[in-house]
Amino acid sequence: MDSAQENARKQLLNAIKSKRTQLPEAERLASSILQGNRLALAEAITFIESDRDADQRLAEEILHWIQPQTGTSRRIGISGVPGAGKSTFIEAFGTFLCNQGKKLAVLAVDPSSELGKGSILGDKTRMHQLAAHPNAFIRPSPSSGNLGGVARRTREVIHLCEAAGFTDVWVETVGVGQNETAVHAMTDLFVLLSVAGTGDELQGIKRGITEMADIVLVNKADGALMAASQAAASDLRRAFHFMPQKPSAWNASVLLVSALEKTGLTEVETEFQRYFEWIDSRSYREHRRKEQARLWFETLLKEEIWSVFLRKPESIAQFEVLKSAVECGEMTVQQAVRSMLESTFNR
Repeated sequence: MDSAQENARKQLLNAIKSKRTQLPEAERLASSILQGNRLALAEAITFIESDRDADQRLAEEILHWIQPQTGTSRRIGISGVPGAGKSTFIEAFGTFLCNQGKKLAVLAVDPSSELGKGSILGDKTRMHQLAAHPNAFIRPSPSSGNLGGVARRTREVIHLCEAAGFTDVWVETVGVGQNETAVHAMTDLFVLLSVAGTGDELQGIKRGITEMADIVLVNKADGALMAASQAAASDLRRAFHFMPQKPSAWNASVLLVSALEKTGLTEVETEFQRYFEWIDSRSYREHRRKEQARLWFETLLKEEIWSVFLRKPESIAQFEVLKSAVECGEMTVQQAVRSMLESTFNR
């Protein structure tokens, strides 16, 4: 970038920043969050997740104030097949880390019903021991129909937790299989929890979720399931040899763990540390953060454009007419889209 382009860029950024609305409430909340105040953090998350315009403006200001203190945590996505024991593992391993002095924020995303739009939000009650730990913060959020196993504002909440001083921010996903790309795109380390004896340990490879995993943990490796767990781990290790190399050049690892008996936890943390040392030595985490910011910008821009579009009465009216025409077979989908774009953007 030459000097003229750089000057133009700075002028544009300064013009954008000068238009921000200063909100004292946002500065107060941001200051409290930076001091590690949990109530302020929870309040800010509520504003972040709200759909009200006033709340969104306040949230935007809070994010501005805390921005310099973000990006410092280990961002970890955790998913798993049904019955793998995600909540049990997170409580056992999370408590183990908190007892070692780490500060852990768990963003537990529950699936929302497509019919009633409700969500169970039961993770906090299932992790009662971890929830009571002074070094832990658990925030359940509904997915609200959002694809990718995450909530709509999970990225913003990650930043808030980092500003509050949490060293680890984990996103426990819905576990929806092929849609795990969203959480993979917003975290540095993607952990898959598997369990032997269900057939899912190799079935997951077909779904594609295992291919994204940096570390696979075969949980419930105890008692009668120990031999089956060892066999499943061996199968997974062999399978990884046939998968394409990851951009980080990290070779995915498979470990045995028992969340119930709390065995293998030290080895898991050692492997986590080894992974982060690996990506940091290759500047891959820095690369990932830039990629995450770009994807966040693109995703949010698309959402906001759609939201602005649906707030215009004339757009809503035409949208409903064209939707009906598509449903009745009077227009093709392509024709309807082009008609909508032409009327909206004069294309």
